[in-house]
Amino acid sequence: MFEAFGLAHGDAHVLRNAGGLVTDDVVRSLVLSQRLLGTTEVMLVHHTDCGVHGLDEAAFSAGLAQETGHEPTGGFGAFTDIDDDVRKSIERVLQNPFIAAKQSVRGFVYDVNTGLVREVATA
Repeated sequence: MFEAFGLAHGDAHVLRNAGGLVTDDVVRSLVLSQRLLGTTEVMLVHHTDCGVHGLDEAAFSAGLAQETGHEPTGGFGAFTDIDDDVRKSIERVLQNPFIAAKQSVRGFVYDVNTGLVREVATA
């Protein structure tokens, strides 16, 4: 995927998780990346055919509880509109007081079938 952004290996600090969620741990990593490594841009990239796109969280949680005997805590980040979810992720980054460099926070969708990337318009 580096090629889609014109980057070489090592040009970017990449954080990955299921669903591309901006979790507390992602924020922690962004804060450390900016303040210790000097990164100044945030590019949030979601992809087509994501497993949490359209996931029925209630049914998934119920299945886990039945299988394990434990109720899952927190959500799994299911979404129905990928562009809207990217916008929400951008907003989470912009609203966080610990993320210093906010002048270049952008969101994208990577199409796993074509290899193409498109930027998600905000506002």
